[in-house]
Parts: sequence; C-alpha cells; structure tokens
Amino acid sequence: MGPLQGTKIIELAGIGPGPLCAMLLADMGATVLRIDRKTPADLGSPRPLAYNMLLRSRRSLALDLKEPAAVELVLRLLVDADALIEGFRPGVTERLGLGSEVCLERNPRLVYGRVTGWGQDGPLAQAAGHDLNYIALTGALYAIGRKGAPPTPPLNLLGDYAGGSLYLALGVLAAMLEARASGKGQVVDAAMVDGVASLMTAAYGLYAGGLMSLERGTNMIDTGAYFYDVYQCADGEWVSVASIEGRFHDELLRRIGVAPAEIGDARDRANWDRARAIFTRVFRTRTRQQWCELLEGSDACFAPVLSMAEAPHHPHLAARGAFVEVGGIVQPAPAPRFSRTVAEAPTPPEAPDAERALEGWLAVEEIRQLQAHGVL
Repeated sequence: MGPLQGTKIIELAGIGPGPLCAMLLADMGATVLRIDRKTPADLGSPRPLAYNMLLRSRRSLALDLKEPAAVELVLRLLVDADALIEGFRPGVTERLGLGSEVCLERNPRLVYGRVTGWGQDGPLAQAAGHDLNYIALTGALYAIGRKGAPPTPPLNLLGDYAGGSLYLALGVLAAMLEARASGKGQVVDAAMVDGVASLMTAAYGLYAGGLMSLERGTNMIDTGAYFYDVYQCADGEWVSVASIEGRFHDELLRRIGVAPAEIGDARDRANWDRARAIFTRVFRTRTRQQWCELLEGSDACFAPVLSMAEAPHHPHLAARGAFVEVGGIVQPAPAPRFSRTVAEAPTPPEAPDAERALEGWLAVEEIRQLQAHGVL
C-alpha cells in the first residue's frame, strides 16, 4: 500500500528533521527500519514513546554502533536497502564505519541521505546548532515579526522540518528515481541553511526588486498590511483575514459592514494604519463564532485562528480526515494524498524489537545467529 511500497530505507536514529523525513516516507508506504541507540539520547525532556509521533509507522532495532558486529549488521542490511538517512554531524558515521563511501561500496545503488544544519562542509560544518540558528543565518528569522518587535521564532517548523525534512525527502526521492535508471547511488547533502535559503527565494526576489522592505511588519504579508493579519474578537479569540486581491477585499468589506470610502485605496500604504484601526474596532464587536458564521466559506479569505485542541474538530478538517487517531492519540494524517496508491493508516511508535524489526530483512536463521552471538 502507498506509492513507496517495496522501497526499503534504513534510518539511523536522530532527532528533528531525520525522523520527520523517515515518517513521511513510511506514511507513503516505504518500509523504514530505524536503527536506534541502546541508550536513548539526552533530549532534555523525556516523553513516553506513544507521544513521540515522528516515530510512527516503522519498526525499530536497538544496536550499539560502537560494536563492530553491530556495524557489520547494518552494512548487511544496506545490501537490500534503497536509501539510508542519517542526521549526525559531518564525519560521525565515518568514524562509526558507516560513512557514505563504505556504504556505497556495499551497495552501489544506495542513496545516502544526510541532513545537517550547516551542511557537510563550510566554516560552521562542525558547530552545534538548532533550527533558530539556521533560520537566523539565512535572513528568514530577520523578516518574521511585527513592526517594532524583535524577530519572532516560528516554532521549529521552518528550519528543522521545512528546510530540513522536506528537502531531505525530496532529495532522497529524486536520487532514488535516478538510481533506478542508472543503477548508481549517490550522497544527498541536505543542509537546513540551504533549504531555508531556498524557501526564501520569492522573498529575496521581492527585496531585490525593491518591493519588500527589510523593516519587519511593514510589508504586505508580514502583518504590515491591515488586510493580511489577525484580529481579536469580542470573546478574546482571534480570526485571520488575507484579502489581498481587490475582489476579495471588496467582499470582506461588504460582509463586515465597512464602507470602502472609510478605508480608501488599499494599495496606498498611507491608509493602512487607519484601516487597521477600523478593522480592530469592527472585529471586536462579535465573537469568533459569529464571525465564522458570517465569513467562513466566502471569498473574504477568512479563517478562525484555532488551537491544537480545536483544529482537529473543525468541520472542514474533519470532513477531509486531516487528523486521525493512532493508538488512542489524535494526530495529523499522512499527507499528501494519492488517488490510486492509497497508503495504510499509520501505526503507533514501536519500542525496539529485534525479531519484529528484522522481519522481511533477514531470514529467521540469521536473526537467531545474531541473537546467539549477542549482537541483538
């Protein structure tokens, strides 16, 4: 089931972008085997396995990769794999004996996917860092925030997951597609700084053309424009409007009862502060639900600002099945969707289980021998 059915991927356990990439590939039907540590990594705040939902839809094998026999086992598994994913600092897998050259020697058609913050080379390649540092370096963080306010971190969505996980997944899939034609694998160097910089392509184009100011909160889609922002309602909840185009802007004004003459020309930035004050006053006259009843489903480009507790229950998301329950826990459903090769429902994260994990990779006799020798 799923478009990646029959694809086999080895994931060397890490945090952040690697696990999400592996989850996405597993959600689309790939058989992903996670090689976990025997001693869990220090993540600062431990959580029960069931809530580490990035580990869903795949099986796990605990190995001590400082042991030669464990490294040899991974190399044995790679013979039948289409790709490997790792997220260590540059040089770590080489020191373990699982570097790209060794792995590609064992399996010349292997796609070796590497994801780091700074990349495999460059002055910062060996430095520690996190999402916030990577988006800071690329100009993305500087651009996010309200006028007069400091740069605002957008969770860790932009660096770890958009610039890291998604670009790693795209690179791995592209390389696997090429390998099926050429019979040759290669290394995919997915750096979060590269991915975030790529995501900023349109913004850099606007800036180069003199159409985007470096001052936060003064541009059309960074809360500078009154018609692309959030507003508080009478009950303290929030709604969003994004009526950029003229016809959508006219629709919004008509529905909320504001005369166009009160606003003036929406393209004239001199009118934005006055229009924002009007919008602020008007949206505080009704509750969020009342605004939903008036504006949802129209061309006013409107949506309520929902919390994670509320979002899964919204009628539109419920109708699309955007959230599913896995192991009793509500979580986002696999995306995107496929019309013919529909993937199976996700399965809960699993604790390491050697026999279960190696099913479909090694013969039962081989697994028994590894257990007898203490490798598993």
